[in-house]
Amino acid sequence: MIQKTKPAEKLAGTLVMPPDKSISHRAALFAAISDENSIIENYSSAADPQSTLSCLRQLGVSIQKKGNRVEIEGVGRDGFRPPESPLDCGNSGTTMRLLSGIMAGAGIKCKLIGDESLSSRTMKRIIDPLRQMGCDISGRDEEFAPIRIEPHNGLNPLRYPLPIASAQLKSSVLLAGLFGDEPTEVIETVPSRDHTERLLGLKSEPFGTGKIIRSSRSDVLPAQNYEVPGDFSAAAFWLVAGSINSGAELDLVKVGMNPSRTGIYHILEEMGAQFTQSNSAIAGKEPVSDISVKSAQLNPIELDPKLIPNCIDELPVLMVAMCFADGRSVITGAEELRHKETDRLSAMAEILASAGAEIELQKDGMIIHGNPDFTPKPARFKSYHDHRMAMAAAVLSTRSSGSCEVEDAECTSISYPQFWTHLHELTQS
Repeated sequence: MIQKTKPAEKLAGTLVMPPDKSISHRAALFAAISDENSIIENYSSAADPQSTLSCLRQLGVSIQKKGNRVEIEGVGRDGFRPPESPLDCGNSGTTMRLLSGIMAGAGIKCKLIGDESLSSRTMKRIIDPLRQMGCDISGRDEEFAPIRIEPHNGLNPLRYPLPIASAQLKSSVLLAGLFGDEPTEVIETVPSRDHTERLLGLKSEPFGTGKIIRSSRSDVLPAQNYEVPGDFSAAAFWLVAGSINSGAELDLVKVGMNPSRTGIYHILEEMGAQFTQSNSAIAGKEPVSDISVKSAQLNPIELDPKLIPNCIDELPVLMVAMCFADGRSVITGAEELRHKETDRLSAMAEILASAGAEIELQKDGMIIHGNPDFTPKPARFKSYHDHRMAMAAAVLSTRSSGSCEVEDAECTSISYPQFWTHLHELTQS
């Protein structure tokens, strides 16, 4: 699908963000391994979390859906049924990496597959530590899907310093550790998303400059009874759109404000963005707030590489914001972007350059020479079938001098099915 966009004469309105994708995945997976039954409200309808539900059904988990309410009968650690066909994770790296941890820890014979994009993303980072624990797991060329898992002869406790800041890697190891008699310990020096620890109530304590997190069979796995908050990663596109468009006034309702996710919020504030929070509360174990966004004059920034793990998924739209800042902005330490659904550094460089932005692509980041008066040229943007590329291009096009087009725009359904409808509503209000 080719989506046509028009410059935003104004940008105003109230939006309810789609349910958080990262939390939806985990809520379903953790409900399945609990001995109790769970009711999850506001479960994401996006393609990726639906892949997680489909895989769990193949494993014998009873799941009932009523709108965005999902009821899951927990089978416990030892109740999974070996699937009769491959577990299709679709485009979802979270599904494949977290489910691999559970299946490998449980020793369930299975094969995990994915689409072309997912099959090109490295899984070596989870295969290696899971093997060290005694799991029988392998991948194509020892690195890629399909992932094959066989029964094991018992798990070994593992003390594992994370080589990179990755919530998926951390979660995969901790989930496998739940099947071991002795604690598995994950040492995290650079913070990453902490939804797994929060929702499972795993023990952690300070360790050096970071923390150490433990999991084992002694951990009691709680039911997952809560309402999934709005997806902060989705809200990030409107934080930028509202900031760069003159006269914009946006209200975003019930947005998840987990501190391990909101890096771009504080980065944009440092750049001069004008945000106001209200109605702050706790949903399950996650903080939520309403956010008001108004247009602002943005200043350039040299992004501290230590902040990258906290905003890795939001970096593409942050690059859009930098195009309208008054001066030179620098991103370094973001080479992980090259290993996402597409090479997001190269993809964003092409998107920004095609709009006429002055950029310098680096191996691990980008230099962007911003201008508050920058007016993107009308262009036809490639999305590379990557939802975040499509949405970043759309936000950029709101400041364009004419109509733009986004190729393969349906890919936004991976995380934000209502995106194009919301964009239309805000620009027509």
